[in-house]
Amino acid sequence: MNIIQAIFLGVLQGLAEFLPISSSGHLIIFRSFFGMEEVMLSFDVFLHLGTLAAVMIVFFKDIAAILRRPFSKEMLLLIIATVPAALAGFLLEDQITRFFSSVIPVAVALVFTGLLLNFSDRFHGRREMKELSYVQAGVVGFFQAVAILPGISRSGSTIFAALACGMTRKAAARFSFLLSVIIILGAAGKQSFDIIKETGGLVLEPYYFAGMAASAFAGICAILFFLRLLEKKSLRFFAYYCWAFAAITIAWALITK
Repeated sequence: MNIIQAIFLGVLQGLAEFLPISSSGHLIIFRSFFGMEEVMLSFDVFLHLGTLAAVMIVFFKDIAAILRRPFSKEMLLLIIATVPAALAGFLLEDQITRFFSSVIPVAVALVFTGLLLNFSDRFHGRREMKELSYVQAGVVGFFQAVAILPGISRSGSTIFAALACGMTRKAAARFSFLLSVIIILGAAGKQSFDIIKETGGLVLEPYYFAGMAASAFAGICAILFFLRLLEKKSLRFFAYYCWAFAAITIAWALITK
């Protein structure tokens, strides 16, 4: 991998992590397109750190306020909504790895993401995050667990679930992005642990930092853009994008098979 490819993947990760189009799905598909399936896991850690930096910068005040009150309801809601994905990742790691091996299942998952986004516009809730019940937080957590499959957008699925639970569009997006802090941090930590366990340490390359910086910058832009767009526009635009990208991916996979 060269620095241009690293920056491209970083931008892709940053945009797709926070726009409801699945970062893992896009990375798998584009790596397959360009014959980059063997990108080192160490590089993925840096991409995750870039997106973590993005959400922490944009939501710094929110995160600081929650950390100052570690036993608040908002903190408990975030923890409850994180548990299902943590359990799913721990128990289904091998199955998920096999799912990553082909772009066609990823494309099918993108179709599912599009369906969730298409239905999201039917909900018009009024609840803020603190008004969510613990059971409803678990529902959002279940959809986040489903989104560990590549091609199913984490932000798209959690926003869909939050909207279905009666949250406002702004509150649903805020809850989803705050949840991403724990999930991204956990994913980066798990990957780092696996790498150190297998190789004895992380391998650092200059392009890793370029990818991380690109991921952080693109992530900040994606969050700010999506929050503004969500207030005025339909999520169906992203649904149409997911369906079109899925169709192109399947056609490409069948032609080159």
